[in-house]
Amino acid sequence: MGFFGRLLNSLAEAFSAVDEDFYDELEEQLILGDLGVEATEKIIEDLRERVRTEHIMQPEDLREALHASLRDMMRQDEHAYDFEEGPSVVLLIGVNGVGKTTSAGKLAGLYKAQGKRVLLCAADTFRAAAIEQLTEWSHRAGVEIIAQSEGSDPAAVVFDATQAARARHTDILIADTAGRLHNKKNLMEELRKIDRILEREYAGAKRESLIVLDATTGQNALSQARQFKEVTDVSGVILTKMDGTAKGGIAVALQMELGLPVKFIGVGEQIADLKRFDADEYVEQLFSEQ
Repeated sequence: MGFFGRLLNSLAEAFSAVDEDFYDELEEQLILGDLGVEATEKIIEDLRERVRTEHIMQPEDLREALHASLRDMMRQDEHAYDFEEGPSVVLLIGVNGVGKTTSAGKLAGLYKAQGKRVLLCAADTFRAAAIEQLTEWSHRAGVEIIAQSEGSDPAAVVFDATQAARARHTDILIADTAGRLHNKKNLMEELRKIDRILEREYAGAKRESLIVLDATTGQNALSQARQFKEVTDVSGVILTKMDGTAKGGIAVALQMELGLPVKFIGVGEQIADLKRFDADEYVEQLFSEQ
């Protein structure tokens, strides 16, 4: 059963009316469900208004109101995936261990399966084995990769990749970048250098910067997203490990607190286990009775 399905069932058993005690318990449970304080407050405020206007009296009658509230909050902007119509550059950022390199490979596989010309760029030159790992993913996806040796200048790798992308008429260039969040100054300078290269060498390409986050880490993922937003522009999120082990509420928190839409979710280990985020499907799963 989905998080909200379990929550509403338990609240319906514990409360006979939608009163202040009910709202207090709902607020506490939403925060525990990884939604965070700000997102929880917005949901409670919207729910109070719906209860008032729709004259809802019983907790068991709240399901549709809460369902509609979340669906409205999570709906994607109509231009969310404009970058897919290339030429485009997709930068993947995030700390080590969240599945960033794996997501780069899966994203390459997703677009290759759509018939797009895809090129991978191994710009995470600091993490041991990152280049080898991305090279293996390039083989699985059946796409080419631009890489240098470990310790190389990431901006230099991106430069080579932009030249190759233009020469090969690439639709989507996907760059895996380093995630040295413990040293923001170095990270900021590195990303700025990459930005300058892209602006100068690949000016006509659309830009998309996706932060990769582990959904099972809850509020820690929200903290990572907030810190990366301080050093670079972030346009969206890839949530990994959304395979049942995550509570799921973190997607709401990212959207409501940081204005970051979840654009892709990882639901398994195989190359095809990365898909576009579907707000309606996501909300349905949160309320699932299965």
